[in-house]
Amino acid sequence: MEQFKGQPSLPKFAVPKRYDINLKPDLVKCKFAGTVKIVVDIVADTKFIVLNAADLCILNGSVQLKCQSSSKVLEPSEVELVQQDEILVLGFDEVLPNGVAVLTVGFQGTLSDSMKGFYRSVFYHNGEKKNMAVTQFEPADARRCFPCWDEPAAKATFKITLDVPSELMALSNMPVIDEKLSGDCKVISFQETPIMSTYLVAVVVGLFDYVEDHTSDGTKVRVYCQVGKGNQGTFALKVAVKTLELYKEYFAVPYSLPKLDMVAIPDFALGAMENYGLVTYRETDLLYDYEHSAAADKQIVAIVVAHELAHQWFGNLVTMEWWTHLWLNEGFATWMSYLAVDRLFPEWNIWIQFLDQTREGLRLDSLAESHPIEVEINHAAEINEIFDAISYKKGASVIRMLQSYLGPHCFQRALASYIKRHACSNNKTEDLWAVLEEESGEPVNQLMSSWTKQKGYPVVTVKVKDQQLEFAQSQFLSSGCHGDGQWTIPITLCCGSYDARHNFLLKEKSASLDIKEFLGCSIAKQGLMETRENAECSWIKLNVDQTGFYRVKYDKDLASRLRYAIEGTYLSATDRFGILDDCYALCMAPSPVFDLFDYLDGCLS
Repeated sequence: MEQFKGQPSLPKFAVPKRYDINLKPDLVKCKFAGTVKIVVDIVADTKFIVLNAADLCILNGSVQLKCQSSSKVLEPSEVELVQQDEILVLGFDEVLPNGVAVLTVGFQGTLSDSMKGFYRSVFYHNGEKKNMAVTQFEPADARRCFPCWDEPAAKATFKITLDVPSELMALSNMPVIDEKLSGDCKVISFQETPIMSTYLVAVVVGLFDYVEDHTSDGTKVRVYCQVGKGNQGTFALKVAVKTLELYKEYFAVPYSLPKLDMVAIPDFALGAMENYGLVTYRETDLLYDYEHSAAADKQIVAIVVAHELAHQWFGNLVTMEWWTHLWLNEGFATWMSYLAVDRLFPEWNIWIQFLDQTREGLRLDSLAESHPIEVEINHAAEINEIFDAISYKKGASVIRMLQSYLGPHCFQRALASYIKRHACSNNKTEDLWAVLEEESGEPVNQLMSSWTKQKGYPVVTVKVKDQQLEFAQSQFLSSGCHGDGQWTIPITLCCGSYDARHNFLLKEKSASLDIKEFLGCSIAKQGLMETRENAECSWIKLNVDQTGFYRVKYDKDLASRLRYAIEGTYLSATDRFGILDDCYALCMAPSPVFDLFDYLDGCLS
């Protein structure tokens, strides 16, 4: 058994196909018991089956393997739980026959207060403190509820049955198909799920109120909350219904389950969790009180709901192969949530607020101690370390940068193709780049690899010399030190007007462009050095609408021209913010070649 210890992932001797899970939580003693029957395909000669399990007690004599080809029932001679690696190793006396078999395991566990695995949350009903049972499996905690192949690529279907007190509600990923009373308890069976990863399985047992609505194509949507708070779920319900319909149109693929439940959990470690068909939330991220909540709370609810529902396509229907690609899951859902909220509530100008995401990503990624967006994960214990602002905020920002460069229509068409091509399967980051390359004809893989596989970002210096625009890139570090990073930068710029936009890729450390040939607008034909009376057509702004994840440093002349663009209100609020933020960052990074007062005099005085 030693060969299985300390490994980054499970051996591929057996592949799970279907789980039949029975759980019986005891909400008074805060314990649970269960059995799982797993249909597996033995694909290699082996005497071992290795799967994940943690914080569980495997019941003596409960483990057996029934081979479909021979109806032979095998019992393991060795059953070992390796707590350090969170694996269950089953050793048999003979080589297992290849083909389909059913592995049965009985187990017990504790409903802990850890807010992971199958855990206990507390609520109050009529002034009395009560327990509810909740699951939180991402990234690798399904193994704390039932033995399983707890890796995102090990997709299977799940048939879940719960034995719960008769007065309580029980929810799971799919609708209830059968409910039988048995004394003070009831046995609830749920419809079998489509193929999905273990981290998306969910169970909630408690006492709830709910509000309900339907999408135009009949999908039932509910928001569950503590008894007496039902009216606080109505805003999230409206957002969810509209967002499902928006995503159906955007991805050109309908929501794939017959229902969507969203549940407010009193004790919840995260903001929310995108469990397939049963999304769980911290109460403050789902409930909105029209009489007492702040306007900012309304926006938070809308963004969080839109984020989790984006995962129903991008993460649940199409799933990362391994946690190395987590950034794409979370970065994409973050970007998509702002896209959805902007469509639903255009009066909020939410893309201006998205600058907070980009600005925080830029701040953290300017540190020498930053890390690449895409981090190699070698063990499950490392996964939680990359659920950070680099994955979410920089990830969302570089996706927005790519969408801005390729164009929104091209980007949408490519995403729809990607979802259809990879539905119900697992993918790597490069799979998305490949589809985007096909659709756009641009070198997306080369472009994006420079942003995902190295840490940091560039500052682009631009100046005018002899009717040439000269560009240079260098790594920006808040310490003022020099970095050696180099990026393929999608430069966007506008000249005198937002109607005169131009794009190009800065692939080298430096490049120059002929103003007249490249810009092709009135400013280029007349020469860049216009009189200040014609300032409205004589300025150049890089990183239009701040969609790029880089900073810009202008020479004194270009900065001076931007001053008049600002004074004449030719620049959007987003671009004015970007100029100010870049100026501040360049000032705070000690640099002997940056004269703040000279720059401010040209740009912002």
